Amino acid sequence: MAPNKKGKSKGNSAESIPPPPAAAKYPACMRLIPPSSVAITIHAKPGSKIATITDFDEEALGVQIDAPAKDGEANAALIDYISTVMGVKRRQVSIGSGSKSRDKVVIVEGTNLQSVFDALDGVIKNQ
Repeated sequence: MAPNKKGKSKGNSAESIPPPPAAAKYPACMRLIPPSSVAITIHAKPGSKIATITDFDEEALGVQIDAPAKDGEANAALIDYISTVMGVKRRQVSIGSGSKSRDKVVIVEGTNLQSVFDALDGVIKNQ
């Protein structure tokens, strides 16, 4: 093993590690799209009796949809449900990717991570 070099420290000590970014307190299924949009990874479960959030973890937000998965009905119902939960207009919510898959990325425009997290957390606590 090579001996330590003498001279100035290059900041390898534990004290010089910066604190984690503020986004670390939010689940990984939510991410900010600058300047004012949030992408949410969703695992959709179409064909349910009611629209509701089933789980909220690091990988995805589980959402039951009260519409069948044909002719885009489940996607339209998902957009309606997410816009209602977030308290935004329907036109502010869109499917970024996964329109033909159960795993989707939904974009909510004109919002921030904190308000999305609070809205989702509020729905889960009221169930």
